[in-house]
Amino acid sequence: MARVPKPQGRAKGGVARAKNLSAAERRVIAMSGAQARWNAGDLPQAVCSSEDHPLRIAGVELDAYVLDDGTRILSQAALLRALGRNPRAATRSATVPPMLQATSLAPFVTPELLEAATPIHFRTPTGTRANGYRAELLPQICEVYLKARDARALAPNQKGIATQADILMRAFATVGIIALVDEATGFQDLRSKRALAEILEQFIDKELQAWVKTFPDDYYRQLFRLRDLSFPDGVVKRPQYFGHLTNDVIYKRLAPGVLDELKRVTARDDEGRTSHRYFQRLTSNHGYPKLREHLGSVVTIMKLSDSWDDFIEKLDRLHPRYGETPQLALEYADEIDTGKGF
Repeated sequence: MARVPKPQGRAKGGVARAKNLSAAERRVIAMSGAQARWNAGDLPQAVCSSEDHPLRIAGVELDAYVLDDGTRILSQAALLRALGRNPRAATRSATVPPMLQATSLAPFVTPELLEAATPIHFRTPTGTRANGYRAELLPQICEVYLKARDARALAPNQKGIATQADILMRAFATVGIIALVDEATGFQDLRSKRALAEILEQFIDKELQAWVKTFPDDYYRQLFRLRDLSFPDGVVKRPQYFGHLTNDVIYKRLAPGVLDELKRVTARDDEGRTSHRYFQRLTSNHGYPKLREHLGSVVTIMKLSDSWDDFIEKLDRLHPRYGETPQLALEYADEIDTGKGF
């Protein structure tokens, strides 16, 4: 492998300067570069938009886009509108987006969040110049308002925004926002086989990971409750068909093709039982964290549901199965045996 030459002269000084910059300073430089590209017309292109199928979250219609590199975008006006703010809110800071500029929010806004909140200038599918933020930023902004509310740091006129943030967080999780944007913009229909392969490479590890407790007790406790079963004391013996339920509510909704690939790479004995749990084949840096995020969202939906049908209806809205049109709640027979893959 060729050795990368060390920076010399001005380049060396530039590297040293970059190391000493604060997050805010780096953000200003990034925004300056983005503005220069904006002025020069060198902007990324959106290949999909929600113009024909508006993205509706908690009763609010949002402008969503997907760029040619796969980045999911919500317009700045959409983010403000989602929070119940004026979509033309004034920008008072070059380093903090208008959704986070309130003084009361400052203690809860991390440097990492500010780094992620750099505005993105782009062209819409019709060629119009626009600006927005990564779609994943919306749940993070909601978290900031909710933390400030819990700390009783909000001004009276901000409490309505916190209420809206609470409603939004109940309507989606960080993983779910990607699926919602993809559906609204039609980007899911443009995914190629290569894109699917890249997703599976992110999620499925070639090596078997060590077993660690992954599914919380609350998940099984809620499964028992929603299936009208008594949760046993002591050692919990789960019905074998729970594996089928878990495949449906977890792995089919985690990412496109993940369940099929997990089934393909998981060895089984002569009786069809799996040699290890599916989550042991998820990548430690991407697949496994996404599984934990999805599990957290699913358990929350379970707790907010009164019955299995009610749960499936909510789950289909927030985390639809990839590649399928949401269907009516399924009935599962107790005799189904799918092994120990879950």
